[in-house]
Amino acid sequence: MTGMNCLVTGATGYIGGRLVPELIEAGHHVRCLARTPEKLRDHPWAGQVETVRGDVTDARSLASAMAGIDVAYYLVHALGTGSGFEERDRAAARTFTEQAHAAGVRRIVYLGGLTPAGIPVHSLSPHLRSRAEVGEIFLAGPVPATVLRAAVVIGSGSASFEMLRYLTERLPVMVTPSWVGTRCQPIAVRDVLRYLVGSAGMPPEVNRAFDIGGPDVVTYEEMMRRYAVVARLPARLILRVPMLTPRLSSHWIGLVTPVPRALARPLAESLRHEVVCAEHDIADHVPDPPGAPIGFDEALALALQRIRDARVDTRWSSAAVPGAPSDPLPTDPDWAGGSLYTDQRECAVEASPGALWRVVEGIGGENGWYSFPLAWALRGWLDRLVGGVGIRRGRRDAARLRVGDSLDFWRVEEIIPGRLLRLRAEMRLPGLAWLELRADPPSPGDGGGARYRQRALFHPRGLLGHMYWWSVSPFHAVVFGGMARNIARAAERLDGDPARP
Repeated sequence: MTGMNCLVTGATGYIGGRLVPELIEAGHHVRCLARTPEKLRDHPWAGQVETVRGDVTDARSLASAMAGIDVAYYLVHALGTGSGFEERDRAAARTFTEQAHAAGVRRIVYLGGLTPAGIPVHSLSPHLRSRAEVGEIFLAGPVPATVLRAAVVIGSGSASFEMLRYLTERLPVMVTPSWVGTRCQPIAVRDVLRYLVGSAGMPPEVNRAFDIGGPDVVTYEEMMRRYAVVARLPARLILRVPMLTPRLSSHWIGLVTPVPRALARPLAESLRHEVVCAEHDIADHVPDPPGAPIGFDEALALALQRIRDARVDTRWSSAAVPGAPSDPLPTDPDWAGGSLYTDQRECAVEASPGALWRVVEGIGGENGWYSFPLAWALRGWLDRLVGGVGIRRGRRDAARLRVGDSLDFWRVEEIIPGRLLRLRAEMRLPGLAWLELRADPPSPGDGGGARYRQRALFHPRGLLGHMYWWSVSPFHAVVFGGMARNIARAAERLDGDPARP
């Protein structure tokens, strides 16, 4: 059944951002619900969808978004948002099903987690328990629902894949918790998307959950060993230590991988119990084509190839960090919101604006921040210690950025190609912070070339915020001053050698 009107929530996230183009290709009309629609602006499919501002917890915005919709995809959850996330998930699911019914939506499709057989619900991790409850809310509601239950999703940029990748690549010898011996049934992201798209056409009488997984049932230890083989790494030595609890494991994962502790803990907790599909009934409604479901080794190879080719469409960090600031940049020059500290730097650059912009847009990740690497690394480690995202999230693409991309412990808030990059801090701070980088035409008297302008802004929260600014301001000349000088030099070197990346 093609030509349906589909609402996608969570389009700024990992799965949602990949589902949208698949629905378009299948012939459906897509409407995206996003709290910040601007984050979808630079996606290659942005001009082919309708985007509305709203939130799954806001009944009024949902009612507007649901109008005329046939199938509503629920791809959001409150994972990692701290205490009370179960109640937030519960309330959002109820609001969603109520508004879907009122709007005449014909089907809800939800991607949840595969739950272990024979384990009481109260014994599950809070993450799995909440995902299961959301599915039950949809199945008990008045709108027919398809609840897809997956374990570990393997795809370039998924949190599960990144965790597996970094643990295996960085630790040739690993001391691991006992849960690495627990069996699970991973699934390739391509198969997840195929099932999601196919679920839109299920007949009205279908209202049930389906287990979805790949053909391989493996332990996490076996996954790491097989990753090493596919990635052509030396064999890994893995030693199990039973006293490593999920809480301790999350700290360990947070230290070794880019996945922050707030996300690593529920992922680790979900691996305590065996999660293996009990059925494959989804094939009765979404038949498997030849070669599907994709095997574990092939899924790894496909993910690694997309990373090598720099074709990672979305990452686990595509979705905003829960609790991160969402206020707009203060209006200049006057802002009614209170104190606003700034650090401004600018300099003439003996390079073309285009060369300067290439350096600006390539900042972060493997290229670093062009000044005092130890200070940036230390700030990242401090952020990880207090539960923040740290600096190791890197970039989705080595050369190009788009609004909504994560960039180490920043988020791209605005980008005007060739001119402006504005980043919002997602590190743990007693206030709100932004960093603006501009590649401007030369000012009068520069004698050609370009002019680089850089501005750091900080809006303190309370006395602690003011103390924070004044405690770090003595280092700004080194960090921000050095950044401006080194970016200018990098642009000049690039302009002298256009072949340089």
